[in-house]
Amino acid sequence: MLIIVQKYGGSSLATDEQIKKIAGWIAKRKKEGNQLVVIVSARGDTTDELIDLAHRFSDRPDKRELDTLLSTGEIVSSTLLVMTLISMDCKAVSLTGFQAGIKTNGYHGQARILSINPQRILKELKKDKIVVIAGFQGINKEMDVSTLGRGGSDLTATAIAAALGAEICEIYTDVRGVFTADPSIVPQSTKLNEIGYDEMLELAGCGAKVLHPRSVELAEFYNMPILVASSFTDEPGTFVGKESMEVRSKIRGITCDLNIARITIVGVPDRPGIASAIFEPLAQSSISVDTIVQNTSIEGNIIDVSFTVSKNNFGEALKIIESIIKSIDAKACLGDSELGKVSIIGTGMRNTPGCASKIFKTLYENNINIKIISTSDITISCIVNKDEAHRAVQALHKAFNL
Repeated sequence: MLIIVQKYGGSSLATDEQIKKIAGWIAKRKKEGNQLVVIVSARGDTTDELIDLAHRFSDRPDKRELDTLLSTGEIVSSTLLVMTLISMDCKAVSLTGFQAGIKTNGYHGQARILSINPQRILKELKKDKIVVIAGFQGINKEMDVSTLGRGGSDLTATAIAAALGAEICEIYTDVRGVFTADPSIVPQSTKLNEIGYDEMLELAGCGAKVLHPRSVELAEFYNMPILVASSFTDEPGTFVGKESMEVRSKIRGITCDLNIARITIVGVPDRPGIASAIFEPLAQSSISVDTIVQNTSIEGNIIDVSFTVSKNNFGEALKIIESIIKSIDAKACLGDSELGKVSIIGTGMRNTPGCASKIFKTLYENNINIKIISTSDITISCIVNKDEAHRAVQALHKAFNL
């Protein structure tokens, strides 16, 4: 029998009726002769509610204790779903991340999966059970629960699928697939029938919330196909695979990320070792840096360095930089958290002149100022004011006729 891994997001399990509906779907797939492993997220807004709960007792909740608290959201989802399946005369069992054999590194809140021992999962599958696993979590070498960050259940599902050699990893959420832009920003955006790993990775990394970026990386490494579809309709979703065979435009999608903050270090001496002195402390605190811009020293060997981090890490990153200002002989550091990143993605841009100029002209015509520009092989990103980001996406989507 084929092993199929499914993941259901929080919106798919938000109500009792939704859980019963999803259980019915799973039971039907099981009767078709498939072995099913199901990964679940916390119900609805449970994770946010648990974070708020923690802050009622502590201004700065201990990261270890917070991870243990947050992991309960997915455990509730998994147990309720299994209880429902059992009531439908389906053999099923729920497993925590630890019971499923998921080992992580020591970082709480942003852990990475180091390995998966699927023996317990395979043991339960041999008993003809549907295995329901709490996503978003694993256990580190200290035997402490550690969570994988926002969207971590996507990563759990892809990693489990790879470890089991599954036929496919199906991600069910509240959207009908991958679109050329967020439908809530651009209502006329188009759903893609299929998309390659490279473009999907860029879309996810630049703010498209439909898939976790690391889950796409993992899927590409193991050549694991992913289906992104809605749990609210029977409409076909988007297939994410090795390559997209669709006839497509040079631009595949436009994303918007409002979880962006910029830190600028002013008056930095232009000498060897400065970049390491700035970014190594951030790395040691597990803070990821995105766009980095350094101006060229013309005279006096003094430069300014700007970089972006997620808003979640902004306060901690700013404190770290403020603590090293004197040691690197810089003048000051400035922060701005009211920003958005608009990214245009498409492999077709590689050999198509004029894409960049069209982007900049469109933003100029809409009186949108660009603060930082960064490019990669298939992506052009512009940092703009937060209150102009959605308007930028709408203008660019129209300009490229997506």
